[in-house]
Amino acid sequence: MTRHQTPPSEVVFEEEFVRGLTEIFETRIVFNQVLGLKVTSLRGDRVTGRIAMKPDLVGHYTFNRVHGGVISAGLDAMGGLASMAAIGARHMDEAPAQRLQRFGKLGTIDLRIDYLRPGIGEYFDLEAEVLRLGSRVASTRMEFRGADGKLLSTGAGAYIIS
Repeated sequence: MTRHQTPPSEVVFEEEFVRGLTEIFETRIVFNQVLGLKVTSLRGDRVTGRIAMKPDLVGHYTFNRVHGGVISAGLDAMGGLASMAAIGARHMDEAPAQRLQRFGKLGTIDLRIDYLRPGIGEYFDLEAEVLRLGSRVASTRMEFRGADGKLLSTGAGAYIIS
């Protein structure tokens, strides 16, 4: 970051950018609809989301535990969203519509998930942050928490951004 750039945590996104990025994430990425993944906060340095538990997400029927694939897919999606937000913050000199066009090449190149506790609850909160945004790759860290705030899983991902 040059000394003239605003730190990502202080970037205030335009309503058009937030609306567009949320629409891409919640609507155009159809699998996120299957998960029920919703954006709850969108900043240049950190994003949050929520998944409400529903019968379609059960992995262990006896305990009504969320499937590990839901956790993995949710954390992966949030890492991608954090990367998009960081790119959006980096290019604040561009119009919102122009920044939204930058996400066409974004894809996961590495993903690691650590399952720490069983996922049981009525909803789950997800958070992701970009640790490093290079010219070609973004590195992220993600968390998956229960409704009580307890950490259930963590993730680390790398995303191709160009």
